Amino acid sequence: MFLVTGATGGIGRRVVRLLRQQEQCVRAFVRLTSRYSELEHRGAEIFIGDLREARDIEKATQGVKYIISAHGSGGDALSLDYRANIELIDQAKANQVEHFVFVSVLGVDRGYEDAPVFKAKRAVEQYLVDSGLNYTILRPSGLASNLLPLAEQFRDTGLYLLIGDRQNRSSIVSTDDLARMIVDSVKVAEARNQILPVGGPEILQREDIPRIFGRIFNKPPIVINPPVFILDGLRNVIGLLNPQTQKALGTYQTLLSNEFFCKKEEIANLERIFNFPLETLESFLRRYLAV
Repeated sequence: MFLVTGATGGIGRRVVRLLRQQEQCVRAFVRLTSRYSELEHRGAEIFIGDLREARDIEKATQGVKYIISAHGSGGDALSLDYRANIELIDQAKANQVEHFVFVSVLGVDRGYEDAPVFKAKRAVEQYLVDSGLNYTILRPSGLASNLLPLAEQFRDTGLYLLIGDRQNRSSIVSTDDLARMIVDSVKVAEARNQILPVGGPEILQREDIPRIFGRIFNKPPIVINPPVFILDGLRNVIGLLNPQTQKALGTYQTLLSNEFFCKKEEIANLERIFNFPLETLESFLRRYLAV
């Protein structure tokens, strides 16, 4: 039995699909308000709970062999990115789980003090490594699925909002490829007890993304490129009204202000370990947009 947290998210939903295609038993941890009918239709066992509640995590982890932590923070890094994962790891130890797969984020080891998600995920990584469990930690760069709404907006308007440095580099990974690596991590020997940076096969500059959109939809992009310091002003104003949102924007600003890409040798290592070629961003977008 696999337990998948974040099962209705962009990563988790794909992980559940793959596991069910392989006829694996899956328990999908979902919120009552989430859309989980597809997972139920695919034959996943639905566990409705709250990752902020330790008793729900304790119940969900009973009788599972593998745990895949793929949930996000929803703006609450302390409760969801940190405390929920610590509780999942403790319950994994108590239940003698065979393998724990944790989806972290590229750059967590750089010490970004203003990014709560990065700090929380780094602390969880260290706790998992020290736990004695078999683990795989995957650190993805940007996810291709996150660009789908922007691509659809571009299709309608031709506009692309690019905040900050156009030349900052990223290696955006196909979310389908990431899901496949997550699922395969429990059975691929070379992925065991490893921390792996995960990116796509290309190192892209941020200004390459609207160019790709332009090729896909055959229209010249109109790029709006405000500087990052505008976000600083917005954070300060929001901080007066909602300190929690101000902290969440710190993570967003970190993502906008820095480069997140994998080296070519790291990508080659991923393809060797998991034994499949990684998909380009343009290929991913064309598949999902049916262009």
